Amino acid sequence: MSPLRKKQILNEFTQIPGVGKSIALDLWDLGLRSTSDLRGNDPQKLYAKFCKQKGGPVDRCLLYVFRCAVYFASHKKHNPKLLLWWNWKDRD
Repeated sequence: MSPLRKKQILNEFTQIPGVGKSIALDLWDLGLRSTSDLRGNDPQKLYAKFCKQKGGPVDRCLLYVFRCAVYFASHKKHNPKLLLWWNWKDRD
């Protein structure tokens, strides 16, 4: 894949609420190549795979961003509150 195409894909990921350049690269490292690749994914499994890639646990906030990103990609209409990653935190 050309560097230009990779840059386009990373830019596409940054259109997802809560996803900046760093998390866009994390999504890339997970093998995702478009926002639509997130549809139907299990955020917990994405997070577990990412932790495994990194060799151990990473900040759980990434899981919350993955939850938000999967929601964003899986729905055409969005509840504005659910586009804020911190609203995807675990409930105590």
